[in-house]
Amino acid sequence: MYVGIDVSQTYLDVAISGRRDVQRLRNDDAGLALLKDQLLELAPENIVMEASGGFERPALEALQAAALPVAVVNPRQVRDFARSLGRLAKTDAIDAQVLARFAEVLKPEPARLSEEAEEQLRALELRRRQLVEMIVAEKNRMRMAPRTAKNIAKHVRWLEGEVKQIEKELHSLVDSDPGLKSKADILQSVPGIGPALTFNLLGNLPELGQLNRKEIAALVGVAPLNWDSGKLRGKRAIWGGREHVRAALYMGALVATRRNPVIQALYQRLCAAGKPKKVALVAAMRKLLIIINCMVKNQSTWLADAR
Repeated sequence: MYVGIDVSQTYLDVAISGRRDVQRLRNDDAGLALLKDQLLELAPENIVMEASGGFERPALEALQAAALPVAVVNPRQVRDFARSLGRLAKTDAIDAQVLARFAEVLKPEPARLSEEAEEQLRALELRRRQLVEMIVAEKNRMRMAPRTAKNIAKHVRWLEGEVKQIEKELHSLVDSDPGLKSKADILQSVPGIGPALTFNLLGNLPELGQLNRKEIAALVGVAPLNWDSGKLRGKRAIWGGREHVRAALYMGALVATRRNPVIQALYQRLCAAGKPKKVALVAAMRKLLIIINCMVKNQSTWLADAR
């Protein structure tokens, strides 16, 4: 038996493989308790939900606490799967049925039960990222609105203070947890990786060190994908994956092309071979990710003569 749950801010639409009806529950404590009891009785082999901007977190945590196998998947992947089935219409009930079918056919790996420290780290890192985005937006407004520049500057200073406070909390949280501290020490031993990228990876890429090089590159979205058909040989391109991790990794790789001898040598060699700088930088991102994935897996820090 397989279950698909379409999550919104207010409702949970639940579809079960082999059944035509779709049950709607409220996305609140009472609805989650009822959902958990029903699924414990059914004992499904797999439960699938889409990532829904955080609205899926309460349901995920409730089902994980009950030791139920629940996976959270990329909405784009589910939509492509629906098109392959010829399901072009989109409603909450249809989405739940597609998710149940997705679970039955593809059987995605259940999400790992996150520790409380990792959940707190993820929330703090998200808030830091939001504050940084607000600072950038406010600074752009300040240049376009000279009459209110002083007021905007005051707000920017307040936001910067909030960022510093969040960063203190992140450092304190990481230092207080042996597992996170060990990973952070490994990551920050790599030239080009600073605290911001470390917090991003710890919070948004818990699979680091658990997958092979191809899987981790595909998960982040830095693996070149083929675009071939018949005699056509299209350009390889990257897409999908975890956008926020990829954006942070881009900045880390940019620094590493100047400060990390291994990444710098790769980048310069590709540029010398005539590769566009953007292509060379994506290769540097992939190389950096593969290196740190291997380091975390083997619990080893950076060596000055690493190759």
